[in-house]
Amino acid sequence: MSNNICVYLGEQLARYNFGNSHPFGPKRYDAFVKEFRRQHLHDKVVVCETAECERQQLEWFHTPEYIDKVMMLSQIGAGYLDGGNTPAFVGMYNVAATVVGTTLKALEQVMTGNCTRAFIPIAGLHHARRDHAEGFCIFNDCGVAIEAARRLYKVRKIAYVDIDAHHADGVFYSYETDPDLAFVDLHEDGHYLYPGTGFAHESGKGSAVGTKLNIPMPMGANDNDFMRVWDKVEAFIRDAKPELILLQCGADSMDGDPITHLRYTEKAHAHAAARLCVLADEFCEGRLLAMGGGGYNLDNLARAWCAVVGAFVEHDAKD
Repeated sequence: MSNNICVYLGEQLARYNFGNSHPFGPKRYDAFVKEFRRQHLHDKVVVCETAECERQQLEWFHTPEYIDKVMMLSQIGAGYLDGGNTPAFVGMYNVAATVVGTTLKALEQVMTGNCTRAFIPIAGLHHARRDHAEGFCIFNDCGVAIEAARRLYKVRKIAYVDIDAHHADGVFYSYETDPDLAFVDLHEDGHYLYPGTGFAHESGKGSAVGTKLNIPMPMGANDNDFMRVWDKVEAFIRDAKPELILLQCGADSMDGDPITHLRYTEKAHAHAAARLCVLADEFCEGRLLAMGGGGYNLDNLARAWCAVVGAFVEHDAKD
């Protein structure tokens, strides 16, 4: 077993779902855990418990007014948090705060040296904006983690890498003018897929121009296409020289996802994770935090996320 890799599991993460009729349904967590155990990865990593964050921590990224709205609808359990993609349910505030709290707990472990890599399956809720929900995402744990890294651990340069099929608009537009966040996003072309953003010309604003790399991928892009552009990703991260790397490894970019049109296999996820381990070792003292993100084909997400954890394990075994 490696003490350098932490994977966070708990039923409160499983509760982050919007019901059987919703793409972000209740079986996603269990699908990952079943495959995680089938591959005996639980014997090779440290399995850690979840944690709920404090409201004050949510306010590092989100507005108080929006948090109030989530708390109110969490009691009512009816209506939508956005235009129709993200329905309210009873208890959702505590469930969503657990996603954020678990990401923050993983960040703490990575930043204090208790582990070098960490993975949270139900996390990476990259669409939520500072003042409203978007695209199945109630609170943006990625954004809160960025704020926490700076407030608590004095990290200045952070690299955020996202291979989910959907553009991480909640992260991108929140840090579009921030020159110290190196943002890299490979996603299905926004001309064809929600949220319709993340075009190549969107490279940051003001002093942050050139610190954001959006790579729209054409419908049907496969592993070969992914590998073809990955060298550009690595060069971008090397230029940024980050002190921490965050990876959102959504599995909806895999072939067979019901709501997207990319055709990767888990090999793309394994490659991204393995290469980011190398970059983390070179620039960040190994610090790499991965969040599961999207994925609505259960077999796909199980294989993709286990490929990420497996890449962490394999890299650690080489050290």
